[in-house]
Amino acid sequence: MFRWLIVTVLALVLMSGLTNWLRKFGFGRLPGDFAFTAFGREWQVPIASTVVLSMLAALVAKLI
Repeated sequence: MFRWLIVTVLALVLMSGLTNWLRKFGFGRLPGDFAFTAFGREWQVPIASTVVLSMLAALVAKLI
């Protein structure tokens, strides 16, 4: 259980750090990705980008 928590936190930190780089390729701006401002901060919910990245990760895992 602890291992999954570490993997999840590392994935979130990695994705948060790569957000600007991934936006250059269109991730975060796909239909189904939501961005809104609340409490003076911009919040993003990248549902479609998450699905696309998950499919790419599954494809890479299957090829390896």
